[in-house]
Amino acid sequence: MIARLSRFLLLISFVVVAGCSKSDVAAGATSENKKAVGASANDLLSATKYISIRLDIQYMPGYQPDAASVNNLVAFVDLLCNKPGGITVTQTPIPSGGKTMYSDADVRAIENANRTVYTSGTILGVNFIYLDGNYTTENVLGFAYYNTSMALFGRKLFTSSGGLGQPSRTKLESTIMEHEMGHLLGLVNLGSPMQTAHEDAAHGKHCINSTCLMYYQAQITDIMGPLMTGTIPVLDANCRADLRGNGGK
Repeated sequence: MIARLSRFLLLISFVVVAGCSKSDVAAGATSENKKAVGASANDLLSATKYISIRLDIQYMPGYQPDAASVNNLVAFVDLLCNKPGGITVTQTPIPSGGKTMYSDADVRAIENANRTVYTSGTILGVNFIYLDGNYTTENVLGFAYYNTSMALFGRKLFTSSGGLGQPSRTKLESTIMEHEMGHLLGLVNLGSPMQTAHEDAAHGKHCINSTCLMYYQAQITDIMGPLMTGTIPVLDANCRADLRGNGGK
């Protein structure tokens, strides 16, 4: 699906209960979905507790994800996670947050108001929000913020892709989504123990390998140049070994 990038410069996460209101569902479900990033790494990777993943992509008006990027994300998860029950994706429109810039607190509040897919039974719920503005930290394109939650900042992504001298939207979007999913899977040293030391001491929770998907620059717009000449980066051997050691494929 994806090939190694020669030089990667990027800093780049269901339950319907019959007869219950949304607030009732949230009250009984959110504790499993409000933990630290990486806390559910083994649950995502192994089939010990959960046999399937349901990913809900919630998007604000005008920012529905690129179809090829969604397919790439599903293939990425399927490549790494032992889920015999499969991976399903739903896409849900949500109202605009009404801002040009969103903070960490804003993103969490938007999830609280709109999330409907939670972990229950043998299904592990993952929520992804595609916002219609930028992050309060300049040039950040996406971030993971709970154990099953990640966000993408659509305005910055749209202005950073698809134009002359820019990577395609699919390349940029896929790279960000897969990098943030990597953090939910516990990379690097964030819930999936390292089999061999490879955490970048200067940029914690990222890989020292500049060609790896989990290289530290994987959240900012410095990605554009490398993606113009390369393809979507992949996890290196050390990151793959960490995931296998924590129940992954």
